[in-house]
Amino acid sequence: MTKLTHFNQAGEAHMVDIADKAASARRAIAGGRIVMQPETLALIEQGGHKKGDVLGVARVAGIMATKRTAELVPMCHPLSLTHVAIEFDIDAGNNAIDCTVTCDTNGQTGVEMEALNGVQVTLLTIYDMCKAVDRGMVISDVRLLEKSGGKSGHWQRD
Repeated sequence: MTKLTHFNQAGEAHMVDIADKAASARRAIAGGRIVMQPETLALIEQGGHKKGDVLGVARVAGIMATKRTAELVPMCHPLSLTHVAIEFDIDAGNNAIDCTVTCDTNGQTGVEMEALNGVQVTLLTIYDMCKAVDRGMVISDVRLLEKSGGKSGHWQRD
């Protein structure tokens, strides 16, 4: 196992120095899921929620979250994102919505944290908009699915 990079020789937390790293095209894809009551999913699908377009608002919130990751996660470098895409897949059989966030940048460090933060906030926004009708929703399976670029190259979840 490689060493943890966010600690210096004395074991103190620090931000990794990326000054000497080469810039490259980088991409990260993360996913997650929210499970709810069938009636809640029907409200979202039919656009019948009194708060409006739940998935549209959640998409905007997720995009905003990706851009603010460095403000929330202490050791993250602020990044200039070149593209963010948020996709939803409705799984009616399991009363769930799967969310996938793809982040791209051309820089010296990866965008995994931005993609993961985007998934979390997207799903939290769905929860927030629907909690009045379903407080039992469950957010789960937030994970990195794939990353590419940089010195470590390509990685994909099995």
